[in-house]
Amino acid sequence: MRIHFLLGLALMAMFSFVSSVRADDTAVTLKGTMTCAKCDLHISDTCQSVLQVKDGDTTVTYYIADSDASKGTHEKVCKAAVDNVTITGAVADKDGKKWITPTKIDGLPS
Repeated sequence: MRIHFLLGLALMAMFSFVSSVRADDTAVTLKGTMTCAKCDLHISDTCQSVLQVKDGDTTVTYYIADSDASKGTHEKVCKAAVDNVTITGAVADKDGKKWITPTKIDGLPS
């Protein structure tokens, strides 16, 4: 009985560790200029926050997905781009575009 309990505890600890490692592997931190794809960049028909990141000589545009961290941020970048914004979150490719789902956004004005 005691062995089963200890084995169960060990398995829970192992799965907890594996989950935390896997979560850290998928999170990225990007730094760049946050702006509006419609009003500033004219690459969209609707307002959409994006983060433009320099990658060597090219600029990569990440569309910012809705999340708790991104709520209320678009108004701060719609009419004027904000430099030195840092976004942490998960990156995915969807419909030929790069998307980031933020868990944290730093560098926007209050």
